[in-house]
Amino acid sequence: MDRTDDILERVAETLKEPVAIDPELDRRVMAEIRGLPEAGSSEARPLFGWWSRRWTIRLSPVGGLAVAAGMAMLVLLGSLLDQSREQPAAPVAVSAPGPSATATQFVLVEPNAKTVTLVGDFNDWSLSATQLARQDAHGVWWVTVPLPPGRYRYAFVVDSTGWRSDPHAPAAEDEFGRPNSVVTIGGL
Repeated sequence: MDRTDDILERVAETLKEPVAIDPELDRRVMAEIRGLPEAGSSEARPLFGWWSRRWTIRLSPVGGLAVAAGMAMLVLLGSLLDQSREQPAAPVAVSAPGPSATATQFVLVEPNAKTVTLVGDFNDWSLSATQLARQDAHGVWWVTVPLPPGRYRYAFVVDSTGWRSDPHAPAAEDEFGRPNSVVTIGGL
């Protein structure tokens, strides 16, 4: 321990000795410090310094309620606008003769589709007769078609090129080998 104490005393004595600073270095540092703007001056604040300045806002209870009500209105309006954007357009329905037609809903989940069309022997396989409407952001497409009792073959055409059968209906192929589905309306 004596040796450690001796080393510590020599280090302490060395640290107590004054350090010589080059007078030129001292002069340059002090000149730079004098050139800086004072802490409270307008030069020291950044452009638009009022953004970074602290603000105190005082509200009465009634004022606080008014601010809260305004914020609640903004949230409500935002949610109403989101709901109105998600509302599907009214799908085009194929008209069918006679009062005995049954409203038949056709649904396809195709998240990446831009358009979906229903073609079948009930609309002469027309690519423009029965457009499906997008129901939501998850890619659910639907249309309701009034159909009289009978057996019908149909398919979905995605983005005017992709011919798809209904995955939830019995499958059949047409004369050209394309996938179709079958729906039976009424008690046949």
